[in-house]
Amino acid sequence: MTDQVQPAQGPGTSGPGPDGAGFTYRGAEQELIVVARPEAGLRARADGVRSVAGADVSALDMFLSDEQLVLEPLFGNEDRLRQSAAGGGSGPGLALFYRLRGARDRARELRARIAALPGIDAAYVKPGAVPASRETAPWTGRSADDGRRTKEGAPVTPDFTGRQGYLRPAPEGVDAYWAWQRPGGSGRGVTVIDVEGSWQLGHEDLASKLAGVVVGTPHTDLAWRNHGTAVIGVIGGGRDEHGITGIVPDAVTAAASVRGVGTAAAVHAAAERLGPGDIILVGLHAPGPRFDFEERDSQAGYIPLEWWPDDFAAVQDATARGILVVAAAGNGAESLDDALYERRPAEFPEWWRNPFNPSNPSSGAILVGAGAPPPGTHGRDHGPDRSRLAFSNHGARVDAQGWGREVTTTGGFWDRPGDLQGGAEEIAWYTDTFSGTSSASPVVVGALAALQGMLKAAGQAPMSAERARVLLRTTGSPQQDAPGRPASQRIGSRPDIKAAVARLLPEAVGSGQAERYWDELLPYPRELPPRLRLYVSGAWRSLDDPSPEIRRAVHSAFAGGRPDVRVWFADDEIVGLVVTG
Repeated sequence: MTDQVQPAQGPGTSGPGPDGAGFTYRGAEQELIVVARPEAGLRARADGVRSVAGADVSALDMFLSDEQLVLEPLFGNEDRLRQSAAGGGSGPGLALFYRLRGARDRARELRARIAALPGIDAAYVKPGAVPASRETAPWTGRSADDGRRTKEGAPVTPDFTGRQGYLRPAPEGVDAYWAWQRPGGSGRGVTVIDVEGSWQLGHEDLASKLAGVVVGTPHTDLAWRNHGTAVIGVIGGGRDEHGITGIVPDAVTAAASVRGVGTAAAVHAAAERLGPGDIILVGLHAPGPRFDFEERDSQAGYIPLEWWPDDFAAVQDATARGILVVAAAGNGAESLDDALYERRPAEFPEWWRNPFNPSNPSSGAILVGAGAPPPGTHGRDHGPDRSRLAFSNHGARVDAQGWGREVTTTGGFWDRPGDLQGGAEEIAWYTDTFSGTSSASPVVVGALAALQGMLKAAGQAPMSAERARVLLRTTGSPQQDAPGRPASQRIGSRPDIKAAVARLLPEAVGSGQAERYWDELLPYPRELPPRLRLYVSGAWRSLDDPSPEIRRAVHSAFAGGRPDVRVWFADDEIVGLVVTG
């Protein structure tokens, strides 16, 4: 890690830190995961290891005792897993996974030794997972006590929602504003658990809706805390007259820390606290095989966590329960279609298959890539809107994209106070520059939570993981080409809540032939946008800010005397129209 001051960077700069270097998150924990053979019937208890199948496990028991190690069930004891399976999860498969505690800096050596023992199928060392963010804002050199703002006795935080372009109508945003006007569209009835490292639980824009930490011990490092705070803000920031507003401000948000329990166990613990229609977000990534799982400040070669068998199993169990799992695709600039990922690491069990290959069994997770925001956002240009950002992983496995730069939300800038609003009080920090697949993922989570809320409000079953993935792939604002980064390098479309509702809840969208029209060139009151109004199915329906092309087409249709204008609408708002002739 470096404490250098970060210089301003121009458009097209791919590196997230000084001279293109990245930022290191302190405290990421390696894990030594052990996979038992199913036929061994292994059972690890506090007083040692035994086999319910009658296998000889004395060598394993002696090894653990001599080395003063503990073999701990990764997902809980067998009775608890059976109860989980009865509730809809795939519990029995999880019973094969264990975590070896006490290895510390001897993990590599101990891995090889335990993998060779009877009853053990495989053992592997997982590199530490870190937040998938790319901090790129110029740092001014101000410190936390620079006096820009202190909470007590200071003016109320300004309203920053005008800077949150991702809330706006498609294609710029996901159209949260439209969703808020629909029953359930603000996320009511949906719970989201963010799986990562740490959060500022007392933040002024989050405290009233943040249910707390359900598992693990949060990291004390400020960079981790700023990251988690930023993620929760995008999803569930309070809807009021100060600060920011989350995409689903009425959703319940909670946190699950990987510290002390590991990534897969944190996902499993989160799933046990949720029900069908709820969502888990995993905004972490880890070093992959491109550079032999080496930790790199640049994040080059970092990949989604589902690569590792225990994380894959935990996510698959969660999605089998009807929970949506949204995960960062990672900032490694990798093609997940590369043949490299077909090679099974020697340490993995033989039954492992490349999870990035759509022909293989899927974890069910929704993988999210990072797309460019509209040029000019916050005065910056990262390339064509919705084009793949250079650092984002891509490939057939990636389902959708969110904003990967310029995300305005709660929290500070990496390990420093907020670049949008700082000061001495951390509970009032805001950033304008949250980035990476870390910022893209909560944008997609927010859109999905709005849709789940609307389905629940309509008395319909929430989306399954597969239904959600298909919906994201068949609706939304399409990915665009950029120089050297064509749309064939797939990160998918940006969600469009309005378009998705037309697919999910067709009964909520009416249609009919327009009988007459009124082009409101001078709106009243003046603060309203100009509208094109069409009389359909016995009522006037409005289209805000119609394009000149739509206006001309409607004018021409009615001028011809036999208009054929088909309109789709939700309440009094036009959500689509087709002019024939």
